Amino acid sequence: MIKGTVKIDAKICKGCELCIVACPQNALALSPNFNDKGYRYAELIYDACTGCVNCALVCPEAAITVYRQAKPSKKSQVKSE
Repeated sequence: MIKGTVKIDAKICKGCELCIVACPQNALALSPNFNDKGYRYAELIYDACTGCVNCALVCPEAAITVYRQAKPSKKSQVKSE
């Protein structure tokens, strides 16, 4: 399975929870902390992210950046003789 991670800009997140609902891995939740604007912001709660990008697509504030590991190559190594 491909692994990914997200970076959420807590300063601009308004805690709308759209990303939390959109995450098929249930890896996001609202932080118990508040940002400077008084909103509880979303955060990655455990390392189950697959890099599917659903959270970033639904974020109205564009506060989420998704990082995904490269797919492993399925080509088999051919030995030269």
